[in-house]
Amino acid sequence: MQGLKKLGFDGFMLALVGAVVLSVVWPQLGRTGGLVRIEYFTRYGVAVVFLLYGLTLSPQRLCEGMFNWRLHLTVQLSTFLLFPLLGLALVSALGNALVPALALGFFYLAALPSTVSSSVAMTSIAKGNVPGAIFNASLSSLIGVFLTLLWVNLYLEASGIAFDLWPVILKVLLLVLLPIALGQLLRPVLLKWLVRHAALTKLLDRATILAIVLNSFSDSVAEGVWAQHGASTVALIAGVSVGLFLLVYALMQWTCRRLGFDREDTIACTFCGSKKSLAAGVPMAKVMFGVNPALGPALGLIIAPIMLYHFLQLVMVSYLARKLGEEAAQPAACSAR
Repeated sequence: MQGLKKLGFDGFMLALVGAVVLSVVWPQLGRTGGLVRIEYFTRYGVAVVFLLYGLTLSPQRLCEGMFNWRLHLTVQLSTFLLFPLLGLALVSALGNALVPALALGFFYLAALPSTVSSSVAMTSIAKGNVPGAIFNASLSSLIGVFLTLLWVNLYLEASGIAFDLWPVILKVLLLVLLPIALGQLLRPVLLKWLVRHAALTKLLDRATILAIVLNSFSDSVAEGVWAQHGASTVALIAGVSVGLFLLVYALMQWTCRRLGFDREDTIACTFCGSKKSLAAGVPMAKVMFGVNPALGPALGLIIAPIMLYHFLQLVMVSYLARKLGEEAAQPAACSAR
């Protein structure tokens, strides 16, 4: 198990793999209208995920790193400008190698906000600017509710895919923004309870994501979306994901050097600016695409890039964080002698 953890395979990642396998071998279990009617849980589970996010988001910790504006501007431009532009270039370059749903999935990945927990954790391991990482990862998740939706709308309009924006905006307001705001309002009352039951809330959060993955992939398998997509498609997604991460990471390193960032800010910038959020991406995909007649049946294919990217970014960033942390510890050890 320790070897699997070093590769990024924690219990949650193994459960994600299990959900995908289960949807392939028994799609009737998790499909919409199937044996367990899982769509009822996923429909309201999205709101629960973002309510928990609102409860756990600390305004105090957010404010600790808010004045380093050059760092914040660089991270947010990477997340919501550089990444989407690279996503467009990627989809254009691959052309017919990607079916429309997979092309949308890659662009959707590029338009998503950064992760919160893993960005902060990896920045801490690497001895980087943790308050700066907390601020940027949290800010990214908040503004990503709007910017991801706007980017996706522009992409779909350019692709000629019907996408009724206003009903989606209403759903985002009700299922994403309202729960986050409610979580912030209830935070002073429920924070102690949340800390005491942290394991339970984490389990509920992850169970919702697993249910959405199972439902999405089961629907896709039942509709025959994956009939023409096998191991070669998975290998393509993995290869493109690794290449995209390494390209963004290298560009962020170059930008940080040009801007004269110190070591701590460079770590926070590169880690936050090169990562994408599975925890936000899967529930938001359910809200944006789940009820669209043209996109809903292909939801499993659309979220496949963010699932593989999430795993691969954890593997690569875990290695980089440990290496940077060891390098930072060496001078301290030498000076103590």
